[in-house]
Amino acid sequence: MLTTAVICTFLLNVWTIINSIFLPKLKLRRSQPIHHKVSLLVPLRNEEENVEGLVRSLKKLTYTDIEFVLLDDHSEDDTLRLLQEQTKEDSRFKIVTGKKLPEGWNGKVFACHQLAEQAEGDLYFFLDADARVQPSVIEKTIATMEKHGASMLSGFPKYPNYHFLAHMLVPLQHMVVLLHLPLAVANFTLRPAFTAACGIFIVIKREVYENIGGHASVKNSLVEDVHIAREVKKQGYKMLLCNITDEVISFMYDSSKETWEGFKKNIYTGVGRSPLMVIFLTISYLILFLLPFTLGIYGVLIQNWIFVLPFLLTVCFKMYIDTITRHPLWLAWLLPVSIILLISILFASMSVHIRGQSYQWKGRSYK
Repeated sequence: MLTTAVICTFLLNVWTIINSIFLPKLKLRRSQPIHHKVSLLVPLRNEEENVEGLVRSLKKLTYTDIEFVLLDDHSEDDTLRLLQEQTKEDSRFKIVTGKKLPEGWNGKVFACHQLAEQAEGDLYFFLDADARVQPSVIEKTIATMEKHGASMLSGFPKYPNYHFLAHMLVPLQHMVVLLHLPLAVANFTLRPAFTAACGIFIVIKREVYENIGGHASVKNSLVEDVHIAREVKKQGYKMLLCNITDEVISFMYDSSKETWEGFKKNIYTGVGRSPLMVIFLTISYLILFLLPFTLGIYGVLIQNWIFVLPFLLTVCFKMYIDTITRHPLWLAWLLPVSIILLISILFASMSVHIRGQSYQWKGRSYK
């Protein structure tokens, strides 16, 4: 068992390092990139705590041919007032009030649909309200898309978390991508099954967005970002997943409760609502991450340090990911805790679906 654990955790590190080679960063090119009229589109629902930081970040962007369309999606707090107050002296900003949510639509998806209807640019930047971006992010994104011939680009940002559950769960999104998604296939083929995207940061050419039917094509999806990426590939366009952690951060959840509810809403849908996939992932994670931890404890108790090696290799695996995605390295030592929480929330999410209940998020119910 010890030998098997050492081999598996060693190969885990090798696979992750090789796979990460195919996850490019956003970079400028020496040649002048193709010029685009950019529409930066942000849906907001009950985001009063994010308005000031968001607008301040957007105003620092150095790209000149840009419009900002911000949609207040029936917020029950001061979001709309703060948006109007923070943007009133800048003509680049347009504030839109959302329409009533139609039957059969996911709330955020409908908000993004309305934003696209208001946009005048030929390149759409969909950004979440909790995101903050570096001033040159648009130039770098356009240059990266041009270099790789991509019609859509997305990536998972850096997550500066301030409470325990978010620390344990949110950065795992990077781990899951690097562990499960063969990035060479995802970024250099048109196979729809091999892709990922993050709704916090999605950039797509307008003509491609319209050709796939826009957000209307995924109107009832809880993971519309992934489904849009698949639609892009189905239509023969290239989708590029990048490491955007140098350029984008996201204050994703404000509390442990919000973290739990947010993950519970999306995680079971993210694995295709398949009980078999839940069982497969649970067994895989138990073997890959919790068995080495158990062996490590055993090794400490009997003072045979070779038994600690598999656990140390899992720590190296997580540290490598946290290094390239700019997250705290101490998180790697708590990987077993993160895995237990991830498995727990996976089963909690599946339970909601099996019992025919609804997921709750920001005052709305989702099936």
